[in-house]
Amino acid sequence: MTTTEGPTAHATLHTRVLDWYADHARVLPWREPGCSPWGVLVSEVMLQQTPVARVLPRWQAWLERWPTPSDLAAEPPGEAVRAWDRLGYPRRALWLHAAAVAIRDEHGGQVPTDHAGLLALPGVGAYTAAAVASFAFGQRHAVVDTNVRRVHARAVTGDAEPAASLTAAENRLAERLLPDDEATAARWAVAVMELGALVCTARSPRCDDCPLLDRCAWVLAGRPPRTGPARRGQAWAGTDRQVRGRLLAVLRESPDPVTAGDLAACWADAAQRARCLDGLVADGLVEPLDDGRFRLPRS
Repeated sequence: MTTTEGPTAHATLHTRVLDWYADHARVLPWREPGCSPWGVLVSEVMLQQTPVARVLPRWQAWLERWPTPSDLAAEPPGEAVRAWDRLGYPRRALWLHAAAVAIRDEHGGQVPTDHAGLLALPGVGAYTAAAVASFAFGQRHAVVDTNVRRVHARAVTGDAEPAASLTAAENRLAERLLPDDEATAARWAVAVMELGALVCTARSPRCDDCPLLDRCAWVLAGRPPRTGPARRGQAWAGTDRQVRGRLLAVLRESPDPVTAGDLAACWADAAQRARCLDGLVADGLVEPLDDGRFRLPRS
């Protein structure tokens, strides 16, 4: 841990990052003052492991079709999967649908304002609950995603990259760095995230454009490379993930149930195709019918 950490150092971090954010923040619809808490929740679920550029058109289409949780809850979960299109990790669509049903049935159609209520929604984990509480309701919570972890690792602890998975020490650091004031803390949460997304990137960080350049522990240490085993990128071609995506694409594009033959045409390897189809059924993303056909889930 860098020895510069302390109240004064924190105040400097806050001022510099918040001033930078005021000048460089991207204009995104879920950050606009008129965006509903539901819009914020949808954005946070969609943005998990998915770039902003891919999320924007899906988010806009989603909110046009389902401007409230009750609108989505009134439709079958398969329609959420269909509308998810090619964002990837389609179980997130089912989680959003389940959350919408819970919001309608247990919260009068309104996204809960408290962290505990958010955390109790289906598919909402610690990060998403903290993010929605902060960004939709202006509350003081440590919002820790990959971008935030990277900024903290470099600027404060002097590491090139954070650990492979979130640690208790990282959570404690994020809590210590939070401004005391709720509104400032909420803005700080999104500002650090934006700094990690635009400047303190995983590859080729733009250190010369960083407001923390002269006090970044990693830069002051000579920008040492990360230690530990190299991280492998996620393969795609020929994987079960690709096959699952192909199968779901066939189902999304058909308004009617599809046959096994329809699905066979999208992937030649019968054993892999069957395994992936079984997985989609087990995950609730595909519903088998008694006549041997398949469809997106209706209940």
